[in-house]
Amino acid sequence: MYAAGGNRGASFIAEAGDADTTGAILTLDDGTLAVVSNSRHNARGYDVRMELHGFADSIAVGLEDKLPLRSVEPGTTFPAGTPHDFFMDRFAAAYRAELTAFTEVVAGSRPSPCTVEDALEAGWIAEACTLSLREHRPVTIAEVREA
Repeated sequence: MYAAGGNRGASFIAEAGDADTTGAILTLDDGTLAVVSNSRHNARGYDVRMELHGFADSIAVGLEDKLPLRSVEPGTTFPAGTPHDFFMDRFAAAYRAELTAFTEVVAGSRPSPCTVEDALEAGWIAEACTLSLREHRPVTIAEVREA
């Protein structure tokens, strides 16, 4: 994977040695490319979405009328709603569902949908992206596992 980032917003993020806007290109085991982009601030509102573009289909999560995105195409009216301006406005229902699932797992009434292996893999990916961002070079999962 390769990650890059910059700081165009709050100075305290740069002073902490972190980036406020990042992008990463990950090459998956089967050669599939995954592109991840992040920004800690959008002046139009709280923006969280995911798009998957594949050979057979493309899908999006988070495309709704409150998406803080502005089209520059003539005649386009999407999105039409007032953008979310706070993360709790955007994720209150998701947090309730997570808390419900967590309490059900703890109570033993349902199995955890996430394995320890899932958590480790996510951690390795985050570690590799962080190292790539800091050192401005591609980093493999094997490299961070061995460190």
